[in-house]
Amino acid sequence: MNVMQDTQNTPVLNSFRRAAQAGEFLVTAEVAPPKGVNVNHMVSMAATLKGRVHAVNVTDGSRAVLRMSSLVASVILLQKGIEPICQVACRDRNRIGLQADLMGAHALGIGNILALTGDPVKVGDHPNAKAVFDVESVRLLQLIRKLNQGVDYNEKPLTDGATDLFAGAAVDPQCTSWSGLQKRFERKIEAGAQFFQSQMITDFERLEKFMDTVAVHYQKPILAGIFLLKSAKNAQFINRCVPGVNIPQQTIDRLAKAKDPLEEGMKIAAEQVQIARQLCQGVHMMAVKREDLIVPILDLAGVRSVNQMVAK
Repeated sequence: MNVMQDTQNTPVLNSFRRAAQAGEFLVTAEVAPPKGVNVNHMVSMAATLKGRVHAVNVTDGSRAVLRMSSLVASVILLQKGIEPICQVACRDRNRIGLQADLMGAHALGIGNILALTGDPVKVGDHPNAKAVFDVESVRLLQLIRKLNQGVDYNEKPLTDGATDLFAGAAVDPQCTSWSGLQKRFERKIEAGAQFFQSQMITDFERLEKFMDTVAVHYQKPILAGIFLLKSAKNAQFINRCVPGVNIPQQTIDRLAKAKDPLEEGMKIAAEQVQIARQLCQGVHMMAVKREDLIVPILDLAGVRSVNQMVAK
């Protein structure tokens, strides 16, 4: 029985799962919880996406930087009628804490989970914190599958009811090791991943190869990561600081020559959405601190409103 639905009449949204299973073109976007307790900006940015995305990812200590709990932030969005995908990273909790949070997520009406290993502590704002990493993303997916089957990590029954979580995982089609990419993708499928959101895509030929030679065998939704580049300087910073990303020089030059770099970045993102639409089942939009520009980007790309459904 759903506590939030019973006590506060909070809707349980399942637009994302329904659309994924129906084979629709999926659109998700990403917001970060606040560093503090004022959620107004997060809510206002997420609200601009209503009717234009199937769900909104809520990050869990991305880049190992302290922010509000992704679970709490996800519930706040849910109360506003915005369907969340709650990201869960293994870095900060052991298997007991992870299971406790996942059961709590279900009880609070959260249906979508993105299982992540998590960024290393040393890259964040608390480099001397103790990392946990009791499990990693594949084992977290296995853990979620067990909870959905009504048992805990040790195969002991959940005497008060099973979860019903729609679990996804991350994938990086631009990984330098093709065999490593394929092996880890297949392990996540075997562990129970129902959808995949990719890292920022800059090499669409590589994405096409991944779709044609690996993903095609499994028929799971793949959402290509589309990132809004705000300027040439922004692109150069990402190339220096984000592992595995290589923004082409022609893109950097295009931004540098533009009269309005931000507007040009939006055009580039829209073009990438159009390319991704021909290759995979969806896009995952990332526009750090400018989530309000995601809808205009979707407009430029010709992606209109999505069908949303509230579960009864």
